[in-house]
Formats: sequence, C-alpha cells, structure tokens
Amino acid sequence: MTVGARPVADTQARAYSRYVLLVLVVVYTFNFIDRIVLGILVAPVKLEFHLTDRELGLLGGTAFALFYTALGIPIGWIADRASRVRILSIALACWSACTAFTGLAHSFGQLFLARLGVGVGEAGGVAPSYSLIADLFGPTERGRALGIYSMGIPIGSALGVFIGGYIAVAVSWRTAFFALGLAGLALAPLLVLTVREPVRGGHDAPTAASGAASVREVWSHLAGRPSFWFLSLGAASGSLMGYGLLFWLPSYFQRSYGLTLLQVSQYLGTVLFFGGMLGIALGGLMADYFGPRARRAYAMIPALSFLLILPCYLIGLSLPPEPVSFIFFVIPAALQLVWPGPVIAAIQQLVPPNMRSTASAVFLFIVNLLGIGLGSLVLGWASDLLAARFGAESLRYAILGGTGFFVLAAGFFVLASWRITRDWVGSA
Repeated sequence: MTVGARPVADTQARAYSRYVLLVLVVVYTFNFIDRIVLGILVAPVKLEFHLTDRELGLLGGTAFALFYTALGIPIGWIADRASRVRILSIALACWSACTAFTGLAHSFGQLFLARLGVGVGEAGGVAPSYSLIADLFGPTERGRALGIYSMGIPIGSALGVFIGGYIAVAVSWRTAFFALGLAGLALAPLLVLTVREPVRGGHDAPTAASGAASVREVWSHLAGRPSFWFLSLGAASGSLMGYGLLFWLPSYFQRSYGLTLLQVSQYLGTVLFFGGMLGIALGGLMADYFGPRARRAYAMIPALSFLLILPCYLIGLSLPPEPVSFIFFVIPAALQLVWPGPVIAAIQQLVPPNMRSTASAVFLFIVNLLGIGLGSLVLGWASDLLAARFGAESLRYAILGGTGFFVLAAGFFVLASWRITRDWVGSA
C-alpha cells in the first residue's frame, strides 16, 4: 500500500509545485506590469505635467528604486525567518494599491510618492519568490523553474505596454493605472489562501546549513565568494540598459518615427513578448543543460548573450520600424533576458538554503539600485544633454551610447566564470 501510494504522492507534490510556480509567475507578471506601465504613458503624463526627460527618468526608475532597494535586504532577512507566502501577499497588495493611487496624482510630487509606494511593495516580491522556488524544485530543475518564473518579465512588460496603451487611448492614462492596480489587489487573496509555505532546503543535501542565518553570517559568506559580486554587477549593468530601454523605447518610437501611442503599444508589446519569452526560455534550458556539466556556463551564457546584443541595436536603431527592423529589436529583446535563468539559479547554489532569501535580496539590491535606479535616469539625462545638438533625435543617440553597458555586463560575467566553480556551495 505504501509502495503504491508513493508515486501518487510524488505526482501530487509535483503538480502542486507547478501550480505554485504558475501563481508566482502571475504575481511576477503584475510586478512588471506595474513597474513598467509608466513607460508607455510617458507622452500623456509629460504633456499634462510639463515634465522634462530628466524628471520622467526620476519617476520611471529612481523614485521606484529608492525604497525598492533599501527595503529589499531587511525583507529578505525576514523572509529567511517568517512565512514567505504572507510576505509576498502583503507586498502584492501594497504595490497594487500604490499603482491605483498613481491615477489620482495631480502633481509631480504626488506621482513621485506613488512610485515610491510601488517600490516599497515590490521590495517584498522577488527575493521570497526565488527562495520559494528553490525549495519547491531540485538543483537539476531550478534553472528551468526560475526561467519559467522569469517569464513574468516579458509577459508583464508586454501586457503593461499593450493594456496601458489601449486603456490610455480608449479612456485615459489615469484609468490605466486604476485598472491595473485593482487587478493586482484581486490576486492577493488567491495567493495567501492557496499557497502553503514549503520546507526550507527540502531538495538540498541533508548536511546543508539549517536555522536562520544572521545578516553578519550572510555577509561573511558572500564576502568570500567573488563570483556572487561579479554576477550581481553583470546583471546590474545589463539591467541598467534593459530598464532604460523599457522606459524610453516608447518615447523613441513616437519622437523619431511619429508613431501614435496605440501603434507603439502594438509594435513594442509584440517585440517584448516574443523576444522576451524566447530569451527566458533559452536561458533556463541552457542553464539546466550546460550548468551541471560545467558550472562556468552559468556565467558564460549571459556573457555571450550580452555581447551579441550590441550589433543588433546598432542596426535596429538605424532603420525605420518596418519588418526588417522588427527582427533587430526582437533578437536583442531575447538576448537581454537570457541571463535570469542561469544567474538566479547560480545565486541559489552559492549560498546554503537558510541564506537564500537574504542573499537574493542582496543580489537584487545591487541589480535594482543600478538597473532600475539609474537606467531611465541616465538615458533621460543624456537625451536632455544631446537635445541641443540632435533635437528630436537626441533619444536615439542616448540609447546608442548606452549600449556600452551591455559590453560592461559581459565583462563582469566573464570574471564570474573564473571563480564560480570554487565558490559553489559544497565545492572543495
């Protein structure tokens, strides 16, 4: 009886793990919808509040990143000790409510505060999810599982552009924030009522560390693993340009090619969805195939991907938005999202299970402080500086110059590949 029941129990456990992963993907999708929807709504927001590109850059990244990065580590520390499911549910409700509040703003200051609130909520979203997935799937499945989870990035980005653009054209930009925020609030009860807290380290070696680790212990552990810092800086450099592009590409297509808001939402939403889904899937599959054979692959896969991006954007930005240029935007959209599967999987293996939430929070602190905090601001600032010389084309040249961050990212990942095998938990 017991022998026959075990396969059934295993099947049910796997089905439940997949269900939880699906719920986490949906939550992450709303995370990104609320994070990037402002990008497609830049034109009407700029018109109503008479903002400069620098001010828009502050709203698009810096306002969000201030509390998102500051609170990420303490929330990660709490998540290593308390219910990650409850933390995630509260976070989802918080950022969704603040997204809805954005539609009520009537000044730059109110917009800034609303984006701060979104950052406060989303600070509790990702690190606990990484830790949950690591406890639901074994080491040989984590790359794919984390890759599937990361599909929330392209799905959320595409839906934010699609839905935000359509609602803004059909009703108003304020209604777009209302609708998306309320939809996220409706998801929070489903998460807290149907997802259970898994056993920490249940798929790891029994000799792994147990008991909650202090922040000092986590820092001490990470200090002796250079690959963690190189992976973090590589992801941060790539994300700086990635988030900058998410925010400014809608304005680029409107200013340089005269596309309407609806045309931009259709064109860019399609690019983000198909390119992003392809990149995330490839990254997760390659991580699980090459990583167990050579741990350096977890770093070299994103390094090669970022190097291939540069020529694509150089060509794509020189062409009008036609079928040929579409290809040169889809390819880099895929390549710049290859990294989450292999890198996040590697981060989970560079620390013991009892440190994963805190270590993930440290990783996200670095990535988002530089990526979200500076991406849209740097490109907006560069666009303002170049406006006197290039006029409406200033944003094109700001983006061209910013592609150098992809090369910098590749360099950091190469450095990580030299140490990652020695830094792996359990390596001699």
